[in-house]
Amino acid sequence: PASKVLPLRAALTGAQGWVTGLRAGQSARRTAVEFASIDSERGLIKINPLYDWTRDHAVAFTREHTVPVNELHGRGFLSIGCAPCTRAIQPGEPERAGRWWWEDEGKTECGLHANPLHLAARAKLTETHKA
Repeated sequence: PASKVLPLRAALTGAQGWVTGLRAGQSARRTAVEFASIDSERGLIKINPLYDWTRDHAVAFTREHTVPVNELHGRGFLSIGCAPCTRAIQPGEPERAGRWWWEDEGKTECGLHANPLHLAARAKLTETHKA
């Protein structure tokens, strides 16, 4: 597994759930993010309290409540991962365009949020709606 997945696996050992900062508007792959879901791979409840927030809402909240923000956000890194997998985005690009920028557009998850069973179910649902 990816280097970020191993520490998460250790941190979640014995947990019943985990809280993430996923937002449905971050990418096409995340549009199906819900407030809560079952992470079947890890056997946990996954809570996404920001699922329906826009980027503007999140930025406004951090300013209003003086939440510390990574300085890289101000330098165009709107989605921050490990150094080799992240670049600053250009004006007009989607916020996760700087992730796995050398890959095809379909690769936007490192494994932290890429639950194989959930993604397979979502792909099936997408295909059903296309028909």
